[in-house]
Amino acid sequence: MRFIGLLPLLLLFVFEFSPYGAANLAAHDLTVSDTTQANRYNFSQFGTETWRFFKQPISWEGSDWLKLGVTGVATVLIMQVDQPIRDAVTKDQRYYRSVPIEAGRIWAELPPPVLLLSGFALYSWIADDMRTRKVAFELAQALLYSGGVHKVLNVTFGRAKPYDNEGPKSFHPFSQRAFNANGDYQSMPGGHCVIAFAMSTVLSRNAGPLWLKGLAYLPAALTFVSRIYQDRHWTSDDFIGASLGYCTATWVVDQHEQGESRVHVASIFPLTVSITLD
Repeated sequence: MRFIGLLPLLLLFVFEFSPYGAANLAAHDLTVSDTTQANRYNFSQFGTETWRFFKQPISWEGSDWLKLGVTGVATVLIMQVDQPIRDAVTKDQRYYRSVPIEAGRIWAELPPPVLLLSGFALYSWIADDMRTRKVAFELAQALLYSGGVHKVLNVTFGRAKPYDNEGPKSFHPFSQRAFNANGDYQSMPGGHCVIAFAMSTVLSRNAGPLWLKGLAYLPAALTFVSRIYQDRHWTSDDFIGASLGYCTATWVVDQHEQGESRVHVASIFPLTVSITLD
């Protein structure tokens, strides 16, 4: 089981030194102007974009509210089957300590984020590589922003963990239980999934070929399954956690690549939605 800890090292090697990683992005994916002029990836830019992130809801457009609404409705629908899913998944615990399940758990704990962030940052400093600095910068932003929102939502919902055996509808918003350090009533959103999908999204967006973009999500998918199988979270917890990590990381990368939403709301009454395809 010790080699599970090598997973972040393997991903760091693939994204850092392979001909498909962030250090070797094609010119059309990241222009010189993006890296050396518009974005310096320094503390000043970090502060500016942090303020921009936390104030962005006041300037949301129709497409942003649509995404939030769809995510909310999907979460509520999944909550209706949280208990049956838990019963089915936890019935057989033979694989509780198996390699895939443990790899999913470890991917979103402290060592992998620290290793990836420090690895990209160190290489960018040694090689004076702006593209690698971009990845380190975006990992730091995505983890900080999504982590902050995650903590606020944890105490806002105050949802009991599955192993508390209070059922999927046990919520204690802003109660003493919700602020308890042991986290028994901080089930929603799932913190491991927030971290896992934030990291994987940043790596995927900075990867070159399609297969590597998909590979970046494999650890996050294992995290999603792991937290449910090990009875640490409800399925709806993991869903909203994954959504939070993904959306936050997407917003972060879009700031540096001038990406635009593919979903646009042209009209609210009647509702008209357009989707841009590559």
